[in-house]
Amino acid sequence: MNDSAEGRVQQLGSLGYLCHGLGPFVLQLFCLTLSTILLLAILVKVSNVAYSHGQEQAKKEKVYKEMTQLKSQINRLCRPCPWDWTVFQGNCYFFSKFQQNWNDSVNACRKLDAQLVVIKSDDEQSFLQQTSKEKGYAWMGLSDLKHEGRWHWVDGSHLLFSFMKYWNKGEPNNEWEEDCAEFRGDGWNDAPCTIKKYWICKKSAMSCTEK
Repeated sequence: MNDSAEGRVQQLGSLGYLCHGLGPFVLQLFCLTLSTILLLAILVKVSNVAYSHGQEQAKKEKVYKEMTQLKSQINRLCRPCPWDWTVFQGNCYFFSKFQQNWNDSVNACRKLDAQLVVIKSDDEQSFLQQTSKEKGYAWMGLSDLKHEGRWHWVDGSHLLFSFMKYWNKGEPNNEWEEDCAEFRGDGWNDAPCTIKKYWICKKSAMSCTEK
């Protein structure tokens, strides 16, 4: 109850006190009527306050519902990968539109907060090999620049023996100081790192799940 309502209660009490000593019936009836009117005014005021509070609560609930719906819509619009990137099994891949040498390809991926692609599974290899066949020979993040014949990925990991099967027949042969690996045809080939080729970057996909 606000100050106005409390004031009316006090007025009602004072009126009752003044009317208590009056004898004539007309005056008592008059006081009773005034008391009734004042009481009704207090009840109306209290009712309005309660109604306003109910409206405010309803507005808050409506806003919360709209925010929840908006969040759901935003999540449906969420892209796990940037535009021009392709998502595959939780990772994002960027296939370049122009060619450059291996070192420049490594740096280009770093500028995109990614790595020249490091292959971690047979499924990933199959996906990248097929895509490179469609787009053109492309660099991967594999080289033996530090030590001839010892192939390492750009993240420092060794080339697993189980992945050796992906070299094309007779490769790697280091025929012309070929220290960097590319996707070529149905498998891998070693090539001079200075040759310009397409390149593929890789980074983890973003999560679009609600928290």
